[in-house]
Amino acid sequence: MHNDHFSRHARQVLTVTRGQDPQHGPGSDPSIARSWLRCLEDYHLDPALTIAPTVLEHDRLLESRERLQQVLHIAGNEMNNLHQQLSGAGHAVLLTDARGVILNCVTAPSERKVFERAGLWLGADWSEACEGTNGIGTCLVERQALTIHRDEHFRGRHTGLTCSASPVFDPHGDLLAVLDVSSAREAVSRQSQFHTMALVNLSAKMIESCYFLRHFENHWLLRFHLQAESVGLFSEGLLAFDGEGRICALNQSAQNLLGQPRGRLLGLPVEMFFDCTLDQLLGRASANASASWPLRTRDGRSLFAVLRGESRRAPSPVVQAPPKVERPRLPGICLGDEALQSDFRKALRVFERDVPLLINGETGSGKEAFAKAVHHASQRADKAFVALNCAAIPENLIESELFGYRGGSFTGARKEGMRGKLQQADGGTLFLDEIGDMPLALQTRLLRVLEDRLVVPIGGEPQAVNVRIISATHRDLLMRVADGTFREDLYYRLNGLEVALPALRERSDKSQLLDFLLTQEAEGQAIVLDGDARQALLDFAWPGNVRQLRTVLRTLVALCDGGRVEMDDLPSMVRLAPSQVQITVQRGKQPLEDAERLVLLAALEQQRWHMSLAAEQLGVSRNTLYRKLRKHGIALRSATE
Repeated sequence: MHNDHFSRHARQVLTVTRGQDPQHGPGSDPSIARSWLRCLEDYHLDPALTIAPTVLEHDRLLESRERLQQVLHIAGNEMNNLHQQLSGAGHAVLLTDARGVILNCVTAPSERKVFERAGLWLGADWSEACEGTNGIGTCLVERQALTIHRDEHFRGRHTGLTCSASPVFDPHGDLLAVLDVSSAREAVSRQSQFHTMALVNLSAKMIESCYFLRHFENHWLLRFHLQAESVGLFSEGLLAFDGEGRICALNQSAQNLLGQPRGRLLGLPVEMFFDCTLDQLLGRASANASASWPLRTRDGRSLFAVLRGESRRAPSPVVQAPPKVERPRLPGICLGDEALQSDFRKALRVFERDVPLLINGETGSGKEAFAKAVHHASQRADKAFVALNCAAIPENLIESELFGYRGGSFTGARKEGMRGKLQQADGGTLFLDEIGDMPLALQTRLLRVLEDRLVVPIGGEPQAVNVRIISATHRDLLMRVADGTFREDLYYRLNGLEVALPALRERSDKSQLLDFLLTQEAEGQAIVLDGDARQALLDFAWPGNVRQLRTVLRTLVALCDGGRVEMDDLPSMVRLAPSQVQITVQRGKQPLEDAERLVLLAALEQQRWHMSLAAEQLGVSRNTLYRKLRKHGIALRSATE
């Protein structure tokens, strides 16, 4: 009997995937038909096969649960509440990770065996690639809430299940988990699942919001909505920003309410989007924010908001308080790239402990901007940030620039003398750019200053200094140590933590960085990039990195008359980049291999690293695409919205 059912279901699947679409039945839904086609062509699954799901070993399951420990803790109560709302009987509430592995299951004890026979085990892999069309796996691929009802499943052995699943996204828009309700009852109709689907979607949004609030509990958190009574509900916008007012994360509702995609908001000042200053906004903050207040956007929309955080409104003092030194704002730096953001946090933590930083990166990659950002985010923000480029000053002048001199100490010296960079940075930060080009004699003196905290100006007496050092170079300092042009002891003294800045072509936040720099260079002027011009700027290799991109944008802003930049306005080096790439490929040692790699990368960038869309554009299956990515050593990224 079972074999007959499986055979009929397999024939139905094959009929639909061959293009013979029935007018009624599961294959009439285009999303189901697409999923069935993926199962056959991409995953090479057999709908009649009755093997049990793949289950992780116990140790690997524990590791997976450990990775999502905070999510599991948040979701636990919500899953129990959801199970009660569904009257319990006949339902299993499941939470999986972003791969489709079941990490938690809430069901009635008497029904546990029923769901286990259906394959709903802790540790079972319910990805579409393993189990075919199903609520969990297809939700992961489609990235949206959906119901898979009985015969809509790909495998015949799953047609007794009805599954409603909703994705759970993290604050950065990446898939975090899937919440699913599965039923094994025969009497479940598709219409009856509308109520279940609504509850699942609501619970998933609640988990998302709670995770967001907890993940950014040490940030300023703005909660807002069109209606005052909706602030605090699951549909509210959530926006986290740091102490400098720069946006760190936001949820989908916030993007919808502001009318801007995530990539155009992250890293920018929050006051760019709301009709108030940062100080006015922070003055509204409360540790236990409850009552909402009106807030207008820059484009005139009315919202209601609360701000979680300690208010910066000073209490009325009994004694006159000393004037507050305004903390400098974070300089022009975009931290949308997750790896760069992580490096920044590490750099700031060690810098606050007086550990020297060594920044490595190509010329123009933003080493000084990164150093300034660390300084301005630190406790020394109100002190001096002094920069010295060791490669830009003649060798015979570096010593006086760095250490200063006493008046009259040598011919041509100023009568009043000169304070060196180390003294100018006293109490603050000294940034030594291109430290690899510092002469050996000065390296010895600098090492002594770092150890003794004393500066001896030329012709002068020792003076105590309190300075923190950030160094930067585009050279391989260890090679310089090996060839004797850089002191080994100084290298280890400067390299408390080494930060490797990525080249612009390697950054995952190029689109966000482009908008960030354009906003800075436009200085309030409304400038729009045409789609093809924008794509050309994003596709260009930028050998001069961020510095070169900034220069080009500055020129485009200066020459822009109508507020719109078109393809013809771009420099020829950017417009002609594709043909130059083609020539480079033809001259390579492996032209076919290089060409294939470029085509893969181009398709992935155009489809924002969405695997299914990129595979469709290239005319290959997802499996083939993954195989080619491994062949060319292309690391996977999360699809962006």
